[in-house]
Amino acid sequence: MGLILASASPRRLDLLAQIGVTPDAVDPADVDESALAGELPADHARRLSAEKAAAVAARHPGAFILSGDTVVAAGRRILPKAESEEQARACLTLLSGRRHRVHSAVTLIDTDGCAHHRLSTSIVTFKRLHPGEIDAYLASGEWHGKAGGYAIQGRAAGLIRSLSGSHSGVVGLPLYEVRTLLIAAGYRFD
Repeated sequence: MGLILASASPRRLDLLAQIGVTPDAVDPADVDESALAGELPADHARRLSAEKAAAVAARHPGAFILSGDTVVAAGRRILPKAESEEQARACLTLLSGRRHRVHSAVTLIDTDGCAHHRLSTSIVTFKRLHPGEIDAYLASGEWHGKAGGYAIQGRAAGLIRSLSGSHSGVVGLPLYEVRTLLIAAGYRFD
């Protein structure tokens, strides 16, 4: 009974290693990550996590399938995974000096094909960012491909005034929820 990680994220692999879990294989799901019209951020994270797990489960019957999706939300607005400096700057400017939510959904499909879901929601508050701080952060390049244009596990940690919730969830995989799901499904930790 192997464990398949349905994600290409190296951060998720690193996070799993923190709790002593090494997937037997990594098989990224190829799903459309566009939000549906009117879809709320938490619902978007849940749906994508479930779709990723289902897509990969079809290729690995009888295995544990673990997937996740993390959404940074300013109110009802889903912030993008920043692919350009302009996108990252817009995200950081929006988040400057305010609270926002990070929804991190996890899906585990057990060896019987039953899907189990958990959602971790954290509240992150950025300090008021000066233009020079934004410029310096953008110059680091660590924002690239990150939801909301920042990586809490990197230099952005020095810009965050407070965090209420799961640090690992903000990074990309809420480890408490993952461990709980795996234990309940009968996954054997080494």
